[in-house]
Amino acid sequence: MNDSQAQKKPRMKKSTVVLRVLGYLKEHKATLLLAALLAMISNILALTAPSLSGRAIDAIVGKGQVKFNEVFLFSSLMLACYAAAALLGFFLSLIMINLSRTVVYTMRKQVFNHLSDLPVGYFDKNQTGDIISRLTYDIDTINASLSNDVIQISTGIITVTGSLIMMFRYAPVLMLIFAVTIPALIIFTRYRVKKVKPLFRARSAKLGELNGYTEEMLSGQKTIKAYGREEVMISRFEEHNEQAIDAYYKADYQGSIVGPSVNFINNLSLSFISMFGAILYLRNPAFTVGNLSSFVLYSRKFSGPINEAANIISEIQSATSAAERVFRLLDEVPEPKQSQEDIVSDSTQGNIEIKNVNFGYSPNRLVLKDISITIPRGSTVAVVGPTGSGKTTIINLLMRFYDIESGEIRIDGSNTKDMTLDSVRASFSMVLQETWLFGGTIADNISYGVEKASRKNIIRAAKAAKIHDYI
Repeated sequence: MNDSQAQKKPRMKKSTVVLRVLGYLKEHKATLLLAALLAMISNILALTAPSLSGRAIDAIVGKGQVKFNEVFLFSSLMLACYAAAALLGFFLSLIMINLSRTVVYTMRKQVFNHLSDLPVGYFDKNQTGDIISRLTYDIDTINASLSNDVIQISTGIITVTGSLIMMFRYAPVLMLIFAVTIPALIIFTRYRVKKVKPLFRARSAKLGELNGYTEEMLSGQKTIKAYGREEVMISRFEEHNEQAIDAYYKADYQGSIVGPSVNFINNLSLSFISMFGAILYLRNPAFTVGNLSSFVLYSRKFSGPINEAANIISEIQSATSAAERVFRLLDEVPEPKQSQEDIVSDSTQGNIEIKNVNFGYSPNRLVLKDISITIPRGSTVAVVGPTGSGKTTIINLLMRFYDIESGEIRIDGSNTKDMTLDSVRASFSMVLQETWLFGGTIADNISYGVEKASRKNIIRAAKAAKIHDYI
């Protein structure tokens, strides 16, 4: 879909897109529960380590007064906690990678199956390359976000909450520093997200346009060479390529500003903690060097997930934009399903009547105006006219690739609107201008579309087509 078409449809809310993506995870509750359990245990172990570090430091009383047993004990426990946390984190990553792969497989299968149910008009209005981009690049972007970003965000929430609790336990007064830095982070991040989000939407759209143009150019190489339009096509490609590069640069540049800026604010809070923590140590005998060391480590753990979230914000925005494009495709209205009242035709005689038909690909621009044609069975009819006069349109309407706006089309007296799509399309044989080649034998090609075709029927069809000797 090009930009003009995309702009006509209202944007999906970010919350709606995220909830729809998370909806795919509901079918894997047991796996999610295991992942949540591993994440919680891993983070609890990692949050225990700084406390052990502080106790090891406090065991170093002074020169000649070091409690080596306690130092080695707490140091060993700290190393064990970090090692166990890392091992559980590794298993958590494996689980999430497999889960995201399953989700993406389901999503891609849904998209492909939905494409087969969409009317021909959808493919006329959307470039093939753009559709392929949604099926491949956009879903791969979602996959990368599910397997990496979800882990960082979920574990980050646990780490931030646990760190706040532990810092409050050691020195509640030092937490006043965060009363300044956290609001600054929130305000800055919200501002940047609003600025960056449209840029990633534009990036996905421009990539789709570039893929669409490339696919058209490659599939039409014979025509391009026949008319000597190589230079024109190259210049147009360069224009599309330049637009895609520009969109990528703007999105990545603006997105990359967030991480370093958030790191700066967090480092500023660390400086304040070190300074005021030293003052607190000098003024409060109950506040030990080990307490200050643990508080600093917890403050780093607190700011770490925030830094990571800021650094992956561009990936999240890219994944959200990609998911929105995929869901827009899935929300396209498929061809109408067969109802119980629809006529099912077992055989076709071949009498066709087109009566007072009006049709246009867009509502305000009719291609056919009050067309009436009667074609009796057994007759041979040629429809001729200049380009754009509606020759192909008549074929499209006969096979119900599009529905007419007014009038009637009847096959053997039955209105095609009252017939099943299978019945209508089984009444015709269409030979397209394009050449389509299928792998397999001639018998396979003859029986294409009819899975249970018998050998006898294939031979009979081959004899009718004068190709029996080649089977």
